[in-house]
Amino acid sequence: MKNKRVLAALLAASCLAALFTACSGDTSSSSTAESSAASADASSSAAEGSSESTGLMSDEEIIKKASSENKVGNWGLGNEYEIQALLSKYGLPTDYITMDFTMDQIDKDTITLASAMTFNELGLIKNNYDGGYNYGDEIGVIDMNDQGVAMLEDNLFCTKEFAKNNPNTVKAFVAASMKGWTYACEHPDEAAEIVFKYGSSVSADHQKYMASEVAKLVTTDTKGNAVSASDVGKMDEDAMQQTLDLAKQYIKLDDATAADKLAKLTLDDIRSSDYLTYDGGAVEKSDLKVQLKWLPQAQFMGYYVALDKGYYKDNGLNVEIVSGGGDVSETVAVSNGTVDFGVTWVSNLINANAGGMELLEVAQVYQRSGLVLCYKKSRFTK
Repeated sequence: MKNKRVLAALLAASCLAALFTACSGDTSSSSTAESSAASADASSSAAEGSSESTGLMSDEEIIKKASSENKVGNWGLGNEYEIQALLSKYGLPTDYITMDFTMDQIDKDTITLASAMTFNELGLIKNNYDGGYNYGDEIGVIDMNDQGVAMLEDNLFCTKEFAKNNPNTVKAFVAASMKGWTYACEHPDEAAEIVFKYGSSVSADHQKYMASEVAKLVTTDTKGNAVSASDVGKMDEDAMQQTLDLAKQYIKLDDATAADKLAKLTLDDIRSSDYLTYDGGAVEKSDLKVQLKWLPQAQFMGYYVALDKGYYKDNGLNVEIVSGGGDVSETVAVSNGTVDFGVTWVSNLINANAGGMELLEVAQVYQRSGLVLCYKKSRFTK
């Protein structure tokens, strides 16, 4: 159990590193692109099929039962917005129980519907490798994409001023990074090994699992359609708009000025697709730093592949990947010029800009939400 708690705590915190996300709700009571669509479906297959033939409750019934028992769990700290949107969809209170950094609460049934990232906690609760809980097919999932409440996560960003003053640098960096992501998604096992070489924060087995699941998030959109290699990093307008709309609805800001700015934000205030194509040309700045949300792991494998394969150097760039964790806030680090680029969730960037930062998304790496609610099937039979 100690190994489970240590590994799970280290991994779950990767979703909680951003410091500028607002916490709302009463938390105290509360592969390849060609196969990616099928792969994404596989990650939620436990929740699919005929509930009538299996005797399993429907997603709606499961959500309502867990909510009525006050056993829906989430970490908070800005990760709760999709869960609140899901509960609202079914006319339920948006309260949730605050989860710790392990999956012990669902293991002990103090929470029966627990938040998990497909590439992280879901692997821990299902698998039997070191740190895993070994529940296997007993675990079912409710997918935010399937439920229509998905919010986009990992993106690449810089300040608006940096992009304006260094357009070729931004384009060259984005191009090399997306090339790294394309290769990583096509060769996830190799990508996992590369990340492990650079000081992985998780075991080799879990790193391999993470790489395969992250690849699905990069190469499949919220509707389950495959994203081609040439479109890695694209900004899907519908998915971006839904993310912004949900952020406006569920981010709660105490500062009146920030709240007013949040309400008025548009997509043009937070992102630009002008930097997705690089046609060559001298870069304005060659020595760059990119700040991760957390420690080295396959969540960021595209950047490590780009570094390892020399894609950055091919574009005239000398790149340092800065590990996250602890008290590091990627939005603050980019805003104050400590680093040039950062990796964050779209809701984090929205929140930061509402608070007065001038950040700009320049590539959307994850094309679908990786957040699910997982449950033990035996707890939700008819």
